[in-house]
Amino acid sequence: MDGIINILKPPGMTSHDVVSLVRKKANMKKVGHTGTLDPNAAGVLPICLGQGTKISQFLLDSHKKYRAELTLGIETDTQDRYGTIINQKEVTVTSEEVINVINGFVGTYDQVPPMYSALKRGGKKLYELAREGIEVERKPRRVHIFQIDILKLEGNRVLFDVTCSKGTYIRTLCKDIGDRLGCGGMMSFLLRTATGNFQLTTAISIDELKEHVNIEEVLFPIDYPLEQIPAVVLKTTAEKAALNGNRVYNRDWKNQYTQYTEGSLVKVYLEELFIGLATIQKENEYYYLKFSRLFV
Repeated sequence: MDGIINILKPPGMTSHDVVSLVRKKANMKKVGHTGTLDPNAAGVLPICLGQGTKISQFLLDSHKKYRAELTLGIETDTQDRYGTIINQKEVTVTSEEVINVINGFVGTYDQVPPMYSALKRGGKKLYELAREGIEVERKPRRVHIFQIDILKLEGNRVLFDVTCSKGTYIRTLCKDIGDRLGCGGMMSFLLRTATGNFQLTTAISIDELKEHVNIEEVLFPIDYPLEQIPAVVLKTTAEKAALNGNRVYNRDWKNQYTQYTEGSLVKVYLEELFIGLATIQKENEYYYLKFSRLFV
C-alpha cells in the first residue's frame, strides 16, 4: 500500500497518535506524518504510507494554511489558552492599530520558537525542559508570512487566516502581534486548513478512517503533492534503463524539456505510471535524466 491519507486530526490527539492508528489500521510499519500539529489543534495532517514516505520531505517543506484566533491582553507560558496566565493587560488599542500591526507581519521575519515546542536542546525536547521550569535561549528562525486575512475583529479577539512557510509557530505569531501592540496576546484557537495541496475539504476524520474496510479507497497517489514539479514521460524503449535507475537520454523522452536548466527537478512517468524523481543533466549537447529517487 503506497500513498497518502489526508487525515483531519482532532484536538487532544498527537500527530504520533494518528500515525499509530493508521499503522494499525493498514497493518504496516512504514507509516509517517508530514510535520507535527499541536495536540490541542485540529486540522489537516497528511499521513504517508509505504513508498509515500519517500516524498514526505516535500510536504514538510510545503506552505501551511491556518485559521487562528488571537486573544489580546492575555499572555500565557505556552502562548495559547491551555497554558498558565502569566500576564494580563487592558486592551486600549484601536481596531485600525490591530489591523495595521497584523498586516505588518506579512513578509519575512525572525521568530523565536516557543519553549513549549518539540524542538530539541541537548537531546531533550524544549517542552520537557519547560515543564521542569527550565528556560533556555532559542535562536530566532527566519519564517515567511505569505498572507493574512482578518475575518473578524470583536473586542479583544481577532479571527484570521494565515498562509506561512514551514516551521512557523502560529502561537508565537499571536504573541508577537500582542507584543508589538503593547498589550500582549495568546492564541485561543487553531485549525490547520491546508498543507501544500492537501485541503480541509478532502480530509477524512478518524471515525471515517475506522469505518473503511479497504484503506486504499482513501489513499491519494504518491505524486499528488508534487503537482508543481514538471513531468517527463518516457518512451517504452527506456523502461529497462529507467527502472534500474540508469541515465535516460532525451531521445527516449516522449515530451522534450530542453527549456529547463541543468539541475531542474522533474517527475518521471512510464506512460501513466509515476516511477520517480530525477534531475535534468547535460552531456555535450544531449540532455539526460539522473534519478534521485525511484518508487518502483
